Amino acid sequence: MTIQTQIQPTAAESALLDAFGGALGQLPGDAAVTTQRSTLIQGIKAAGLPTRRRESWHYTDLRSLLRSVPASQTSVTPDTAAPLVAGSLVLGVANGVASAGAAISGGSVKTYAESLRDGSALKGLTLRDADDTVARLNGAFVTDGYGINLPDGYASERPVEVQFAQGGGFFNTRLTAHIGAGAKATLIERHLAGGEAPALTSHITDISLGAGAEVTWIIAQQQGLSDQHLGQIRVKFGRDAKLRLYLLNAGGKLVRQDILVDVDGEGSDLMLRGINLLGGESHTDVTLVLGHNVENTTSTEVMRNVVFGKAKGVFQGQIRVAPGAQKTDAKMSCNTLLLSDDAEFSAKPELEIFADDVQCGHGATVADISDTHLFYLKSRGISEPKARALLVQAFVQETVEELDDEALVEGLEAVIQAWLEKQVA
Repeated sequence: MTIQTQIQPTAAESALLDAFGGALGQLPGDAAVTTQRSTLIQGIKAAGLPTRRRESWHYTDLRSLLRSVPASQTSVTPDTAAPLVAGSLVLGVANGVASAGAAISGGSVKTYAESLRDGSALKGLTLRDADDTVARLNGAFVTDGYGINLPDGYASERPVEVQFAQGGGFFNTRLTAHIGAGAKATLIERHLAGGEAPALTSHITDISLGAGAEVTWIIAQQQGLSDQHLGQIRVKFGRDAKLRLYLLNAGGKLVRQDILVDVDGEGSDLMLRGINLLGGESHTDVTLVLGHNVENTTSTEVMRNVVFGKAKGVFQGQIRVAPGAQKTDAKMSCNTLLLSDDAEFSAKPELEIFADDVQCGHGATVADISDTHLFYLKSRGISEPKARALLVQAFVQETVEELDDEALVEGLEAVIQAWLEKQVA
């Protein structure tokens, strides 16, 4: 006879279940959305948060790392930050609530809370697989965000920046964007701490690219030193669509960022660039699942990681080439600077190829700052902390400059420089 012992929930798991029970009546959504929320949270109740035994969470044992769910600081309302690029149209979400009356000239904006209430958000409250914990938590608790629709042929030189700011607590948001055929746009997504109190945030971005769309999408994650951030971006490509996706992690105590991409349009191209700036005792995990599902598609993925102190970083990158996806050209690299004996970084590149006429490759490097380069700068009167900062900045700057947009480059470099100054001071 086999006796099954029920696993006792952790403090964080119990807090999540209690929070759901207490909030269900206040969470926006019609009857179908409410039912789906309950179904999603049951997965946490039944199996708990993922541990390293689940392959996709092998390097991030969320059950151990996520130790608490902070109470919301309702009295702290974060201010709107200056935009990354001057002149951008800024849409704000403060403490999980979107600003009313947001508008985009030539496009349309709808709050996600409205989509939950009228049921149109239901189709997005789904899981990629049973281990999709970010979508499970977010779908159960999401309160607000935005749905952006840019029509066919849309073109604007003015970036749209969506700021998700929190003053401490537990907040869950979404951003959906449909970019029409032939549209050209730049969108900036920022996640900001507006107070000292710890926060747990989850966020999902869904992007749908129409045929021939050309989009630059920037994600700047700048949470506080004690914050926990679970993020996910999901992308679907139309024919001949092009996406430049930049991810900058420059904050957070515990960060998990899923990048889930389906290249379903022939002739489409993905350019992914990521920079992970890790310090203190932080833990950051970027997990990419990229599916080339049709023929004649291209992608390049470059990750640059800088690790100080006792920080730990992870990059899991999987490229899947489906049967029949001939003429796929996919290249992935992960380069890391370890700047402390206690720093760690794990890289796990994977290729699954089921077509025979493809060009696919991956590579990973780990290094420290060159003593020769450091000596050269010090011999010219530059202090060692300043010299180290300059060399680190040069390591990541090449990736940023691929944007070939002076305003965007300057905005991202300012974030990077501010972070580095705190590390080498």
